[in-house]
Amino acid sequence: MRVTARGKTDPLSALIDKEAVRFDTEADMSLDLNDLLRDWPHEPGMIKVRKILGSDGKEKIQLRIDLGLIQMETSGRPDGQEPHDCESLLEYHQQRARRVEKKGEKYALDAEEVGELQQEGIQYYHRYISLFQLSDYVAVIRDTQRNLEMFAFVGAHAQPEELAQSVEQFTPYVLMMQTRARASIELEREEFATAVKKIEEGMDGIRAFYDQVENPEAAGNSAELGFLSEWLEEVRAKQPLTKLEKMQKEMDKAIANEAYERAAELRDQINAQQQKKK
Repeated sequence: MRVTARGKTDPLSALIDKEAVRFDTEADMSLDLNDLLRDWPHEPGMIKVRKILGSDGKEKIQLRIDLGLIQMETSGRPDGQEPHDCESLLEYHQQRARRVEKKGEKYALDAEEVGELQQEGIQYYHRYISLFQLSDYVAVIRDTQRNLEMFAFVGAHAQPEELAQSVEQFTPYVLMMQTRARASIELEREEFATAVKKIEEGMDGIRAFYDQVENPEAAGNSAELGFLSEWLEEVRAKQPLTKLEKMQKEMDKAIANEAYERAAELRDQINAQQQKKK
């Protein structure tokens, strides 16, 4: 049995509220955003983000775009809405799916519902790229993980299954952004070895996705893997040498200078350090 979340369409929703669109010159002037935007110009190729205090006393995130700005809440659904009294449309569908599946029935998402979930996902995309610019990496991980969960939910319930490709195709990008956030946290702590590990894990996750969708050759052309690979080399180059690596480097230099006695001392110290680790 196929169960969807869609109810009947309200025929009144197509009516135009003429009063709401009535042109009012005085009101229109007060709502003009030009003064606000003039002091914060858009710059092509740059992601410009800031936090402001809203009239409700809560912090808001603003993202400057070419035609204006996007304002978002810092948590919950970015637009502040609670569809069907849930934090998000995804949560609403997840709750319904659990209830339906308890009855032994299959929960299915149609094309329109998948499209609505994708549009909601774009809100979270705008927020996590903004949060990354603000160096709020923990929140980036939160929002990217939320979108990955949405991709998985759509993949499990979209009917026909091909509909899931419309959201799953963004998995490598979301994994890349999550990896950047995870590694950036470690770099702030100067934990270079852990940062390297996080980047390698993220790259493995992207490759696993391509294997899952039976398109492993796409990994060779992945812009996300290309970016992370270059970043990995940069992080490795900045990684401070360990005590053992410093002694090894000094020993190599001693050998090159034919200071064999010093080289032998260093060799013994290196062997002693390696024995301690066993």
